[in-house]
Amino acid sequence: MLGRTANNVYWMARFVERAENMARLLASTYHMSLLPVASGNDAQQWEAPLKLAGDRETFLERYGETSPGSVLQYMVLDADNAASIRSAVRQARENARATRPELTTEVWEGINQTFIEMESLSYSKMVDQGFREFFDWVKERSHLFRGAIYGTMRRGDAFTFSRLGTFIERADNTARFLSIKWEMLTPSTGGRPLAAEDYYRWGALLRALSAFKAYREVYTGIIEPRRVAELLVLRQDMPRSLAACTGETDEILRELRANAACTRLATQIHDGLQRHRIDSILRSGLPRFLNGFVGRNNELHSLIGKEFMLVL
Repeated sequence: MLGRTANNVYWMARFVERAENMARLLASTYHMSLLPVASGNDAQQWEAPLKLAGDRETFLERYGETSPGSVLQYMVLDADNAASIRSAVRQARENARATRPELTTEVWEGINQTFIEMESLSYSKMVDQGFREFFDWVKERSHLFRGAIYGTMRRGDAFTFSRLGTFIERADNTARFLSIKWEMLTPSTGGRPLAAEDYYRWGALLRALSAFKAYREVYTGIIEPRRVAELLVLRQDMPRSLAACTGETDEILRELRANAACTRLATQIHDGLQRHRIDSILRSGLPRFLNGFVGRNNELHSLIGKEFMLVL
């Protein structure tokens, strides 16, 4: 496969995953903002999507203040915001169009239909539809995309690079998501047992990553921040955990080119996670650990580009 084509397929998958993860974060923020205890702290709740996008200054220049409506407008519909769901869907469709011959009809039509529906969306339509229903729709379209990939595409290079893009993006988003929410939620507990409002906040975080049921299956008793961190960082059997994503990435790169620099780094990252224990991570600071992971994941992304996509 040409490096340019591999790059298009890789980024197509990354942008679809990015749109889904932003929908998950916004859904979690929206649900938390509905809790009575959060009513006096709405601005802080809605800072989370802006922190994930890393573009708070531009947002404040354009909208002036942090409010649910302005953040949703910016992070869902704003075509000039590269981190918005609309921009992610548009970029996914452009990359799919550039590599159309490599895709099956089902994959292309799924992305194209998502793009058409997203372009016709306005804020008033989103309000009428319901925010929860809209976020569910974005997640369903992402699931449809991956289902079409797995169900219709030959297990060749296009299939492989789409999976690689998915897991690189998912690991990045899980680490950023957990880091932001951890800093927001842990000060409210201060080491004491979770109150009812804290329980719902941590439950909303788990549900945002489709991890609530998994948590109840793995652990007994009430939700504990330490166990939430362990589930989302170190549990290999949790699909959105860092350990699971890096394990998939390592396996894919070993199949593609076992001796490449990117493969060696992927193995180091995954093996490092397997050696860690959650208590040692928490003692050194979870946000610090996660920020370091994001840096290494970005380094891995750069090496993948140099090795396979002629990106210098």
